[in-house]
Amino acid sequence: MASILVVDDEPGMREVLEIMLRREGHAVSCASNVGGARKALAESPFDVVISDIRMPDGTGLEVLQAARLSSPDAIVLMITAFATTETAIEAMQRGAYDYVTKPFQIEEVKLLLRKALETQALKHENRSLRQALVGRYGFRGIVGASPAMKRVFELMERIKDTRTTVLLTGESGTGKELVAQAIHYNSVRKEKSFVAVNCGAIPANLLESELFGHAKGAFTGAVASTDGLFLQASGGTLFLDEISELPTELQVKLLRALQERKVRPVGGVQDLEVDVRIIAATNRDLAQEVESGRFRQDLYYRLNVVEIELPPLRERREDIPLLALHFVQKYAAETGRDIKTIAPEAMQLIENRPYPGNVRELENLIERAIVLESSNAIQAGSLPPLGESAAAAAASAALVLGDSGELPAAGIDFEAVVESLERRLIGQALARTGGNKSEAAKLLKLTFRSFRYRCAKYGF
Repeated sequence: MASILVVDDEPGMREVLEIMLRREGHAVSCASNVGGARKALAESPFDVVISDIRMPDGTGLEVLQAARLSSPDAIVLMITAFATTETAIEAMQRGAYDYVTKPFQIEEVKLLLRKALETQALKHENRSLRQALVGRYGFRGIVGASPAMKRVFELMERIKDTRTTVLLTGESGTGKELVAQAIHYNSVRKEKSFVAVNCGAIPANLLESELFGHAKGAFTGAVASTDGLFLQASGGTLFLDEISELPTELQVKLLRALQERKVRPVGGVQDLEVDVRIIAATNRDLAQEVESGRFRQDLYYRLNVVEIELPPLRERREDIPLLALHFVQKYAAETGRDIKTIAPEAMQLIENRPYPGNVRELENLIERAIVLESSNAIQAGSLPPLGESAAAAAASAALVLGDSGELPAAGIDFEAVVESLERRLIGQALARTGGNKSEAAKLLKLTFRSFRYRCAKYGF
């Protein structure tokens, strides 16, 4: 339901609009002239103002101005006769949402109003999201007091307000996307969009259209022109995650977009200028990828203007207690649990784990403990057992089934056994490959897509 002010000097027009809007579930007030509209706007805010252009004591432009002063977020729709269309267009230039021309159909007004309210709701949602993100992704939201993280914070502070392209490197789970978001939401671009794309998660034949957009009829199913992510991020930041997975043929086009700051949609004939800050991320050694011929050298140098290397958790172990307590606070609040701390013996176990999945693994561990814990402090019993080798995991499964390999009479928790084995094998594979998911997937004879799904499932 929206609160709507109808301003029109014709009683019949006011009555028709009032009846229609009330039937749609809105709260409606009416004014017969500009003076009445000013009085109503001064007394209470409105979500929508529908105003005629011509009135005995003034024009709809004056109503628009009054609405902008008292209800800055209000949507203003103008009603105009053919002779005053020019004034209605001027009103749009001054901030009115749209106009309808007399005589109009009631359904036309209903449709226009619905679209306007959807636009308004989206603006409110984006504003709330930005406010939340500023708190969540502020530099202080990235927990760390180790020398390695202090160096990261210093570099983030120095480059946040520049247009410089940034390359984030580090093992999987070290928080590369969180750092990208923190850079954006603390920069002069924070009011514009932060758009993220995983270059390894989109099929190669769709990725070009996803990045650069496409023209109508460019391919089967392209029934309308569509903006790509570059245009969607205009004025803001485009985060290219897993940049090492970008197909070779697209590397050339990305290089051109970075050099010229222009993109050409698939099937398009014109280049479109874009103002986008690029932050790329990879858990691979891009220099090695260049040497092997899998990644273009010129693109590598274009992306690697400023490199921020995020240390693995094993190299910043002094941050583990801080991170653990941060996640306790986060997930206790999310789940409504009265858990405020971690028992000393539990903290010792947390600090001594190897964390091949880095911060993501630690976060997953704490979230699980919060769900299982019954006291007001995480105890050792709520923590999962330390990861075992593949041989030990297989031995554990054999113990569950017994020497004969038969199902015990008492039965087993099948899902728990399988999940435990999967988790351990994935952790071992990631540890052996230094967090490289593609190589870890090969070790386990899994497709990259299947392995990525399991990593997400278990918090790696």
